Amino acid sequence: MTDERFDVHDHRHALKLRKDTGDTQFWENRKGLDCPACGDAFSDLLISEKRNNRFNSPDGRFCVVRESDRILLFTH
Repeated sequence: MTDERFDVHDHRHALKLRKDTGDTQFWENRKGLDCPACGDAFSDLLISEKRNNRFNSPDGRFCVVRESDRILLFTH
């Protein structure tokens, strides 16, 4: 695991923005980028800057990365 911030702009070539509500974003991984938590390719990425979050259960395995101002949920 790395302490570096995951910058979607650095990976924009591989990600497709599906939804943006201002404080949450949902991205699709179209190029097989690796998850910063486990190193395996992830399917989707949810980024939230909200303090409180509620999620529906993903269909499979997921990883969570907490940064100082947001949470990132990577589904596999």
